[in-house]
Amino acid sequence: MARPITHLTKIETALSGSGAARSPVIASWSRSARLHKLDPATPRKPDRLTEAELAEARARAGRMIRLANPVLDELFRAVGGVGCCVLLADNDGIPVERRGAPADDRTFEDWGLWTGTIWSEDHEGTNGIGTCITDGRPVAIHRDQHFLARNTGLSCMASPIHEASGRIAGVLDVSSARDDLTDGFARLIGHSVADAARRIEVELFRAAHPQDRMVLLPQWLNGSGAIVAVDRDDIVVGLSHGARLALGLSSSGPFSPIPLGDLLGQHAPDGFEDAERAVLVRALARADGNVSAAARALGVSRATLHRKLGPQA
Repeated sequence: MARPITHLTKIETALSGSGAARSPVIASWSRSARLHKLDPATPRKPDRLTEAELAEARARAGRMIRLANPVLDELFRAVGGVGCCVLLADNDGIPVERRGAPADDRTFEDWGLWTGTIWSEDHEGTNGIGTCITDGRPVAIHRDQHFLARNTGLSCMASPIHEASGRIAGVLDVSSARDDLTDGFARLIGHSVADAARRIEVELFRAAHPQDRMVLLPQWLNGSGAIVAVDRDDIVVGLSHGARLALGLSSSGPFSPIPLGDLLGQHAPDGFEDAERAVLVRALARADGNVSAAARALGVSRATLHRKLGPQA
C-alpha cells in the first residue's frame, strides 16, 4: 500500500502548485482529478466493452484496421522482442486491434492492454492512449506519470492517427510492463510509434482520394507526412494532417480548393492562350515528343497542334 500513498502524495503536491501551466503531464493529472473526479488510489480494474460492443467498435474502425495491419506487424517485429505490445485504438480510446507475444498475453490482459478496454482519459486518467487523444499530439507516459496508481507499472508511447479531414481517427500505442525500460529507450520507441502513425495516416489519406494524384510537399522529407491530393485539373482537393500543419492551416475541417501551382508558389499561365499552350506542351511531353501521338491524345489534328504550338513546335 506504500506505493499508492506515495503516488497520491506526489499528485497532490503537484496539483497544489502551478505545475499544470508548465507540464502537460500535470495538466492531465489536473483534468483527471478535477474534471473527471478520478481517485488515483482506486483499485478497480479497467472498464471493458462487451464482445458485442467491441465488434461494433471494430466495424466502425474497419478501414483503419485494414490499412494499419501491415504497419502493426512491422512495428511489433521491432518492439515485441523487448516485452512490448502494440495497440491500435479508435478515437474513443478503445483498442480495436493489437499485437503481442503469446507468452506475455496474460500479463498484458491483466493490465488492460487488450482489445475492448476503455483507455479514454475520463476513464483511466493520464495514460498514453487517452492523453494522446485529449492533447492531440504524441505522448509518452512513463510509469508514475500515469494518474492511477495501479497503472504506474506501465510505460506507454502513443501517437494520434488523423483521417483525411484532419480529425483524429485513432491512436497507435506501444506499451510495456517492464520495470527496466529506461526513459531513453522509451523515447526511441516513441519516435518509431510516431513514424508508424504517419504511415497509417498516409494510407488513410490515399484511400479517401482513390482517383486523385498524390503530391508530396517538401516538408515530407522531415517525416511530417505532408501530402496533398490533386484532381485532373491540378486543383488541390485534399490536404493531409501533415500538409495542413506544414502550410500553417487549421488542423482539421474544410478548406478552399486551390491550384497546385499557387499552393507551391509556382508561376501559372496568365491567360487562356498561355493555359492552352501549357496543356499542349504537357501532352507533347507525355508522348515523348511524338506530335502525332500527342494530337491523337488531345483529339485534334496534327496541323492544329502545330499551329497552336507555333514555330517552336
